[in-house]
Amino acid sequence: KYGGHAMGEEHLAREFARDIVLLEQVGIDVVVVHGGGPQIKTMLDRLAIKSEFVDGLRVTDAATVEVVEMVLAGKINKEIVGAIQAAGGRAVGISGKDARLIEARRLTRTRRDPTSNIEQVIDLGFVGEPVRVDRAILDVLAGSGIVPVVAPVGAGADGQTYNINADTAAGAVAAAIGAKRLLMLTDVAGVLDRERKLLPWLSVGQARGLIADGTIAGGMIPKVETCLAAVEQGVEAATILDGRVPHAILLEVFTEHGIGTQIRASGARSD
Repeated sequence: KYGGHAMGEEHLAREFARDIVLLEQVGIDVVVVHGGGPQIKTMLDRLAIKSEFVDGLRVTDAATVEVVEMVLAGKINKEIVGAIQAAGGRAVGISGKDARLIEARRLTRTRRDPTSNIEQVIDLGFVGEPVRVDRAILDVLAGSGIVPVVAPVGAGADGQTYNINADTAAGAVAAAIGAKRLLMLTDVAGVLDRERKLLPWLSVGQARGLIADGTIAGGMIPKVETCLAAVEQGVEAATILDGRVPHAILLEVFTEHGIGTQIRASGARSD
C-alpha cells in the first residue's frame, strides 16, 4: 500500500517506481494499492467542498465521492503508472470498480451519545468496505509481467461508487491474492513501544495485546488491524514502514532486519 503522505515528494515517487521495477525484474510480482488523502483534500479545497472525518474516515457525500474517484482513479493513479513506466516497467492503472475487482457495501459506524447513552448510527455517506475481491484481473496482469496499480474505489451490487480506505483495500487485496507480503508504506517508522522505540516484529497475539493496553493507539490502530486481518487470512507477514525513507521497500525486503514493524501469526521476523 502506497500511502498519500509517503508519495508526497517527487524524488521519493521516482525512487518508489524504480524499486517496484527492480522487484519485478528479480521475479517478485507486485500489486500496488494507493491512497491519496492529501491530494483529495487539496482538490476539495480548490472546489470549496467541505468534508469532515469520523474515526479517521472521510464522510463522503455525492459531490465528494465524485471528487474522490476523479483524484484517485484519475490523477494519482495515472501518475504512479507513468512513474513506473518511466522507470522501465509496465503498469496498468485500474480502480476497484474495473472488472468488479472490489465489490463494496456501505460502511456503518455507531457512536454512543454521552448524554443519553443511546448508541447512534453515523451516516458516513458513500464510504464503503470490501465484501468481495475478484482477483481475476490481477492474475491476468501479473501473469503478463504488468504491475497493477489499484485505486481504492469500489462498486456496490447496484453499481454505486464507494470510497474505500486505502489501508483496508490493500489488506483485502493482499488476502484475496494470497500475497506473501503486505507492505504498508506510510509516514511513520512503524509500531513504537511506550519508550517510543521501534518494534521490529510482533506476533498477532502481541499486537492485539498492545492495542488492548493502549500502546498502539490513534491512527496506528486501523493500520495494525488491517495487517492482522491480512495475516489471519493467509498473508505470510505484513509490515508497516516509513515510505519517506529512500528505497524503503528494498530495505524491508532485502536486508536482514528490515526497517519497519513486521506482523506475523507467530514467531520472529521472517526475511
